[in-house]
Amino acid sequence: MSRRGALLLAAGGLAQLSLPPAAPAGVSAGRAADRQAEVAGLLAARARSLPAWSGLTGAEAVYRNLVLSPPAGPDRQGASAELALRIAGYDEYPVVYPRRIELVRDSGGWRVEHEEGTGGPPALWDLGPVRTAAGAHCLVLGLADGPDPAALVPVGDTAVPAVSAVWGSAWPGRLLLELPATEVQFARLLEADPAGWTGMAAVTVAAPGAPWHTPADRVVINPEAFARLSDFGRQVVVTHETTHVATRADTRAWTPLWLSEGVADWTAYRDSGRRPQQIAPELARDVAAGKLPTALPADADFAAGATGIAQAYEQSWLACALIARRYGTERLVAFYRAVGAADGQGEDRDRRTDRLLRAELGVGLAEFTGLWLAEVAALKG
Repeated sequence: MSRRGALLLAAGGLAQLSLPPAAPAGVSAGRAADRQAEVAGLLAARARSLPAWSGLTGAEAVYRNLVLSPPAGPDRQGASAELALRIAGYDEYPVVYPRRIELVRDSGGWRVEHEEGTGGPPALWDLGPVRTAAGAHCLVLGLADGPDPAALVPVGDTAVPAVSAVWGSAWPGRLLLELPATEVQFARLLEADPAGWTGMAAVTVAAPGAPWHTPADRVVINPEAFARLSDFGRQVVVTHETTHVATRADTRAWTPLWLSEGVADWTAYRDSGRRPQQIAPELARDVAAGKLPTALPADADFAAGATGIAQAYEQSWLACALIARRYGTERLVAFYRAVGAADGQGEDRDRRTDRLLRAELGVGLAEFTGLWLAEVAALKG
């Protein structure tokens, strides 16, 4: 267990409590301290029992930074806190959910009447009771009233070793998938408009509160779009998203999306035996109609709902397939990692891409674009 994980489990499931700067109006300092301690103890017990009441087996949780609101009466109390949650074996650092908690006191003492998120995406269990399914390399979190999470396990277990075969063992080699019950819930987990995500089968998200370099990514599945795919299509989607998880530490804001999405698709289709026209059917149809691109896809071409988004992905796959075939898989991986290295802050993106193409592959951006356009044109055949 990491040092951070050990700290999470300290104090019986509660750590880093923050007392309010002063006692709430109408409450003495001594009574406020007693109530703070009583609520803290209640939340510590609630954190320990989270797997039971949420259905999230394997979770280790802690409420921290507890602040009590002015009491609404002798038997009602509001509070805010952070719920830090770590899934053993998958999260090195906890996922942090800001929470608002309403408590009431009856003959049995204080109890939580209501709890909800106050910022960021909801927790999966905010949408309903959770059920889990574990595999050799993955854990699937689903909802009790949604699709069976066990059906995703063989897909995740196939994706992880396929990705490791390309990207090595520098990543943890495990995958966490979230499977909501509906497309509307999928959009809620992304804090997005459902209308913009109807065609997106899955998205990889960074868990809130985790540093950028840590393995705390979740692959969120759109159950309705995913269900419309063939078995092969579902495997491609999950392997694509798993590649994003594996390459997170090598991906920065200055990594062009044509490269990050292209390597994900290339990894997913690798060794599939499919012809380019089968992998890039929309692009092939455009080429046959005389509609060819003039430049590598821009980041805006990948926005949810963008016109031609399918072609943008296919063009990106073709660019990375070109690198792998012409220069080898190791050069593709090395080029990707060089582009995403930490020294890219502030450097013009195209200038950096050109410089690193020359360093890793021996061609500049203009020459590489020309080679790629020839590959695009060849789809007509």
